[in-house]
Amino acid sequence: MIGYGLKLEQTQKLVMTPELRQAITVLQLSSLELSQYVEQELLENPFLEMREDSGEQPEETASEPAAGEKEPETDWEAYFADYGDSDPDSSRVNRDPVRDTGYENFVSRAPTLAEHLLLQLDMSSCRGTVKRIGAYLIGNLDEHGYLCCAVEEVCASLHVEEAQVRQALSIVQGFDPAGVGARDLKECLLNQLEQLGPADPLVRRIIQNHLEDLAGGKLNRIARRLAVTVQEVQKAADLIKKLNPKPACNFSSAGETRYIVPDVVLEKTGGDYVIIINDAATPRLTISRSYRSLLGRSSEDPQTRRYLESRLNAASWLIRSIEQRKVTLYRVTECLVELQRDFLDYGVRYLKPLNLRKVAGNLGLHESTVSRATANKYVQTPLGVFEMKYFFSPGLNNSDGTVTSAGSIKCRLQEFVAAEDQKDPLKDQRLVEMFLRQGIKVSRRTIAKYRDELGIPAAARRKRY
Repeated sequence: MIGYGLKLEQTQKLVMTPELRQAITVLQLSSLELSQYVEQELLENPFLEMREDSGEQPEETASEPAAGEKEPETDWEAYFADYGDSDPDSSRVNRDPVRDTGYENFVSRAPTLAEHLLLQLDMSSCRGTVKRIGAYLIGNLDEHGYLCCAVEEVCASLHVEEAQVRQALSIVQGFDPAGVGARDLKECLLNQLEQLGPADPLVRRIIQNHLEDLAGGKLNRIARRLAVTVQEVQKAADLIKKLNPKPACNFSSAGETRYIVPDVVLEKTGGDYVIIINDAATPRLTISRSYRSLLGRSSEDPQTRRYLESRLNAASWLIRSIEQRKVTLYRVTECLVELQRDFLDYGVRYLKPLNLRKVAGNLGLHESTVSRATANKYVQTPLGVFEMKYFFSPGLNNSDGTVTSAGSIKCRLQEFVAAEDQKDPLKDQRLVEMFLRQGIKVSRRTIAKYRDELGIPAAARRKRY
C-alpha cells in the first residue's frame, strides 16, 4: 500500500562552508602567495593585526565549535581570558634589529638592460641628436636584446636622417653585452664575432649562409658546400656555440623575481633530517585588542554585535587555517623524508617511484589534500632546492620485478652520455641495451623522450670528427 508519511533521519554529509573553502585555499598557497593573501585579509578584516614575533609560543585560537552550536553565542569574554592579554608592545623589548631584518634589505636591485645601456650611453662621446636617437633605440630593445623597429621607422618617428640613425645604432651595438642591438640572429652573432677580434672567414661564412644546417647538425653538408674538411667546420661550430644568441639573458626585467623562497627547509643533523617550516615571509597574525574590547560592551546594538562576531569568526578561522597548513605541510614532508631517504642521502639516482596515493594512505589523508599540500611548494635540501612534486616520480618495471623511478633513469642516462666515445656516440637503441643489462626495461621511444627533456641532442649531433 502506497501512502504519504513523515520520517526523521540523521545523515552525515560534507558541506563546503566558507571556512572549509578558506582552509583549502590557504593549504595550496606557496609562502609568497600566502603572504600576499594574509596582507589582503589584514586590509579587509579589522580584527586582524600583525603580531611581533618575540620567540614565544603562538597564541591559542578559539576551539572549533561543536556540531549544531551557534557561533554568535560564543562567550567571548571567557575566550579572551584564555587567549591571553599580553601587551603587544612588550614583544619589542630586547629585540635585535639586525637579526630581525631580512638580508634582502641589504641587497641592491640588479640593473635592467635599458639602465645598463643608458649608463654607457651617458658615458659615451655622442651628444645631441645622436644621443637622443640612441636612447630611443635602447627603449625599443626586446627582452633578448634585439632591436624591434627598422631604421626607416626610427627616421619617421624622430624626423631624423638615416645616417644619424645608423651612427647611433653602431654606437649602441658596441656597448656591453656584446651583440646587443642586433636586428636578427646573424647580425647578433657577427657583432659578437667582431668584438672577439679578427674573425675567421670560415666562421663568418657559416653564420651568414649555413646557420640552419649548423642547427640541424649537418656538418658534412656544410663541408661539401664550402669545400673544407668536416674537422674545420666542427672547429668553427665550436666557436659559434660560445656566442650568445640572447645577449640580454643575464639582465632582469623590471619587477622580475629571480629567486625561490622554499616553503620547507631540511637540515641534516647527524643521521637525521630536521624539518623546518619556513614561515618567515608570512606575517604573524593576532586578534586586535581594540576591536575585541568592543564585544564586551553591552551598549552595542545587535546588528553591530553580529558584524563584530562574524569578523572575529573569520579572523579566528584564518589563524586556525594557517596553523593547520603548517601541520599538514610538516606531516607530508615527514612522510616524504621517510619514503625518499635514499634520495636525500645518496642523490637523484636513488629516487624511488612514488605517487600521491601512497603518501595519502600513510598519513590517513585524502589524495586531494596531499596534492594541495605539495602544490607550488619547494623544499630546500642538502642536495639543493626541489619542487615537492619532484619527490613524486613515476616508475618503470624491471626484469626482477622491482620498479625504477623516471628520475633515476634520467640520471643514469646522463651518466651514459657523459662517458660515451664522442667519435662514436651512443644511439638510442644502444642505450636501451645498456639499461637492459642493468635489469631496467625501457623502450627506445622513452629514451628519446627523456633525452629531449634533458636537452641531450641525438647521436648524430653529438658526434665529434
